Amino acid sequence: MDRIRRNERLAAMTRILVESPNKIFTLGTFCDMFGAAKSTLSEDIDILRGVFAQFHLGQLDTVTGAAGGVRFRPVPSPEEACRAVRELAQMLAAPGRVLPGGFIYMADILAMPDVVEKMGTIIASQFYRAEPDFVLTMETKGIPVAMMTARALGVPMVIVRRDSKVYEGPAVNINYLAGSGGRVETMSLSRRAVKEGQRALIVDDFMRAGGTARGMVDMMREFSVTVVGVCVLIATQEPAKKRLDGVKSLLVIDSTDESTGTAVIRPANWLCAAAEKAAAK
Repeated sequence: MDRIRRNERLAAMTRILVESPNKIFTLGTFCDMFGAAKSTLSEDIDILRGVFAQFHLGQLDTVTGAAGGVRFRPVPSPEEACRAVRELAQMLAAPGRVLPGGFIYMADILAMPDVVEKMGTIIASQFYRAEPDFVLTMETKGIPVAMMTARALGVPMVIVRRDSKVYEGPAVNINYLAGSGGRVETMSLSRRAVKEGQRALIVDDFMRAGGTARGMVDMMREFSVTVVGVCVLIATQEPAKKRLDGVKSLLVIDSTDESTGTAVIRPANWLCAAAEKAAAK
């Protein structure tokens, strides 16, 4: 095998790390791959870490211990996150997107991989320290954002159904209050989908009163799973009192006008505050 030059190693390592977010690669893996010493690869990693930090491309961490190594975490800067969410708010506030009941038409935007990937990365960056074992979402519109969040976290995605499917085997079914009107609906999850003692991050596309999110938290309680966080793409300002406290949202709907089909949508306060704090440094 021909000797691999440093620029070739750096290019290959960048591709490998970025394609597998939050996955730990041991130095031994790269030693076998490139035929280089650990000291040489440590220097390569230091170079990549500096480049990633300089251009805000993500975070390269060194994990110590017997199972340690190096991992890449896509972490957007606060300014970049606020800018991306602000652009999304402008897209969603376009005339004609307000549906009867004050809902926002998002199907076309949730089908844009580049937009959804950014949102998933922003959500994941808030929960790395929580170390969830999987991302939980409710079918169907929440799936794209949840999938991209799970990818950034390097964990599986689990889908709660509105009814049980034969091909998923035995399932747990619970009733929950959905919508601001408080109608009772059912959600279902296969008994094989999660394991007792795991940690879940709940991600969904839209929240008004918080009934569906509360239902998923109750579902996890049935499985003895710890919920480490709940995050939605967009939430309404009203009602101010939700059925579930502590939910993070990227966007907030302040008001809607069904007659004109427009809505006032803005980034969540915590996003803007983080961007302003970073800019002040």
